[in-house]
Amino acid sequence: MKDAALRAQVVSVLGWHDAHVDFDGALDGLPEALRGRVPTGSPYSIWQIVEHLRIAQHDILDFCVNPSYEEMRWPDDYWPGSPAPAAGAWDAAVSAYHADLAAMQALMQDERIDLFAKIPHGSGQTYLREALLVADHAAYHVGQIVLVRRMLGDWKS
Repeated sequence: MKDAALRAQVVSVLGWHDAHVDFDGALDGLPEALRGRVPTGSPYSIWQIVEHLRIAQHDILDFCVNPSYEEMRWPDDYWPGSPAPAAGAWDAAVSAYHADLAAMQALMQDERIDLFAKIPHGSGQTYLREALLVADHAAYHVGQIVLVRRMLGDWKS
């Protein structure tokens, strides 16, 4: 496999935490009571950011693998309405985020997928572009989680 190094790097980037905290690190030790609090000056709670990350990552993965993919409505379908999670929703969202991240990493390792190929039902997007979009989007919103935790007085460093 001549693109093995690229595939390994993309898989690494999807879970990267070398230059900044990762998803799990940003959530580590977060008190349950703060998950749904929106601090003054922030448009979102940590729950809303986590759920947005889950939804968007799932949507991108679905776009990559589902020939019958249907585009979601922005922004309504990408952000939860409530600042606080319903009972059980937090654990389900975190678990689904990890499962979809692992699925995206597996897709990037699948030798049958040409990373530079255009996704057949897309409008010019490649598999590599979508993986980099997932990584970039996560880095942005993980930074927001850290910022919201700081605004709530709950960041450790």
